[in-house]
Amino acid sequence: MNKLIKYIICDIIRNKIMLAYTGFLLAISLSVFNLEDNSAKGILSLLNVVLIIVPLVSIIFATIYIYNSAEFIELLLSQPLKRTRLLLSIFSGLAISMVLAFLLGVGLPILIYSPSNVGAALIAVGTGLTLVFVSLAILASILTRDKAKGIGIAILLWFYFSLIYDGIVLFLLFQFSDYPLEKASVVLSSLNPIDLGRIVILLKMDVSAMMGYTGAVFKDFFGGRWGSFYSCCLLMAWIGMPLYLSVRRFNRKDL
Repeated sequence: MNKLIKYIICDIIRNKIMLAYTGFLLAISLSVFNLEDNSAKGILSLLNVVLIIVPLVSIIFATIYIYNSAEFIELLLSQPLKRTRLLLSIFSGLAISMVLAFLLGVGLPILIYSPSNVGAALIAVGTGLTLVFVSLAILASILTRDKAKGIGIAILLWFYFSLIYDGIVLFLLFQFSDYPLEKASVVLSSLNPIDLGRIVILLKMDVSAMMGYTGAVFKDFFGGRWGSFYSCCLLMAWIGMPLYLSVRRFNRKDL
């Protein structure tokens, strides 16, 4: 299992797309911090990159990589190797590679220019979102053999979590605006890992006062130790559930 993980990591590190992704994140991070006088503004600018670009690249690259490695996976399955261990090895190799790219591209500039609690929270959120969308990519690739359909499912998942879900939540809040929905909005935000990461960073930056009473509810719930523990557990659940479903489907799948 360790040999397979090392092989996948070495294979991905040599990939030109992964090198370009790391260089792109590094260039944006350095540009943001050098253009902004205040490091807090740089963190806020990087927040959009972490919440949009990082999940998109993570889910698409991981999905394409799995489809391109289909013959290699079938060859490994002909060996005395359990399917569960094989899939977990693929996930581990992809996750470690994507996280390393993120840490080099975003984490390193943050540690240099903004070594604070907010910077550490942004690194943690970016790492968590990378793992979540790599897990979703594995699920998308396991659901269908068709490469085009698999990539389409991956893009739809990213599109849903980054854009469509927020539209649905805003529609519900607008339709039921006469009712107290502050606590319900906390629950709805918990069902989207991108929204969850956004709330954690904004609360760390003490801008919840601009969000009115809803911001006070978020601050009260997510601001303490219990809120941090709750956020970590939710991100772990977002990583574990798609991976668990992928393992179950992969063990029953006829290759």
